[in-house]
Amino acid sequence: MSSGPLTGLSVIELAGIGPAPHAAMLLADMGADVIRVDRIAGPPAEYLLNPVVDRGRRSIALDLKAPAGVEVLLRLVARADVLVESFRPGVAERLGIGPVPCLAVRPSLVYARMSGWGQSGPLAGAAGHDINYISLTGALAAIGRAGGPPQPPMNLVGDFGGGSLYLVYGIMCALWAGGGRVVDANVHDGTTSLLAMVQGFRAIGRWSDERGTNLIDTGCPYYDVYRCADGGWVAVGSIEQRFFLALLAGLGLGDEPDLVAAHRDPARWPALRAALTAAFAEATRDEWAQRFAGTDACVTPVLELGEAPVAPQAAARDLYAPVPDRPGGTQVTPTPRFTADPAAVPEAPPLPGPAPRAGAHTATILAELGLSADECAALHAEGVVAS
Repeated sequence: MSSGPLTGLSVIELAGIGPAPHAAMLLADMGADVIRVDRIAGPPAEYLLNPVVDRGRRSIALDLKAPAGVEVLLRLVARADVLVESFRPGVAERLGIGPVPCLAVRPSLVYARMSGWGQSGPLAGAAGHDINYISLTGALAAIGRAGGPPQPPMNLVGDFGGGSLYLVYGIMCALWAGGGRVVDANVHDGTTSLLAMVQGFRAIGRWSDERGTNLIDTGCPYYDVYRCADGGWVAVGSIEQRFFLALLAGLGLGDEPDLVAAHRDPARWPALRAALTAAFAEATRDEWAQRFAGTDACVTPVLELGEAPVAPQAAARDLYAPVPDRPGGTQVTPTPRFTADPAAVPEAPPLPGPAPRAGAHTATILAELGLSADECAALHAEGVVAS
């Protein structure tokens, strides 16, 4: 039995891709009972079951193009607190499962919509992926080195940063307000919101639209990555002067006045970058990590994904849990953490259950809805549900 802060919250997730499943994972991680409504035929071949993002749910397979399938869904909605859908605008309405019929059977429902462009505007019905959504916000144009092309930041900034996190935020706001609301969350709008600080700096003349020329976009030599003797990399974020001086001291460059003066003199940055490049090339990544450990130079090793789970900070906080029975053998644990005791250190909560195959819990869920054995058998025979 879950004991997370969202225990008792009932969520219906209409199966999709990208931000919506991640948002459902976050809700399930915190104890919500998430029922994923899968298609009878399962997802397209290119959308494989993800053992991490799809964890913690139960699954029922329904044909939502059949009136009987819609009826089953509405019976689920009548018992739910939240419904999450990520169809293109208008699809849910055509299926008969839009906000109007769902709120009719459950007036307190939070109907949470996740899309790329939002429910209105000239692009509302257009196809797209993370790279397309963030391209129209300015975020993609701002990421990359000077003189080089924009660099797509995987799908962290759009799908998950601007998408799923804003979807969960919208759901929590609507629940706090008492429910009975429709949430229009989308990657385009959320990413625009994430750019608030950069847009603020730009408004006061502290941000250039020229890529790779600003303080935190690799334009500054003491906020960048450097290659080491073994081919590994270190990340340097020595923005404040005391951190910058600690950086120079750790590299043995603290006695060079021209380099010390480069902290706030962009004209000296090329020389500083050359000195940092040469210095870091003299030792391995892990040697630099050891040398800067315990200092405030803000120098850290750039870990590969496979190294991250066993890094000391991750290990100390139990950020990964062993799951020998699941693909990969480990999974990231739910975050953030909570405790009722202000003096206690919050512990990592247990992992939710594994990612279910489509229809894995169809029989159980239909029974919970009160359908008889004959009714269930008829739905199976008609192809409305599948196990």
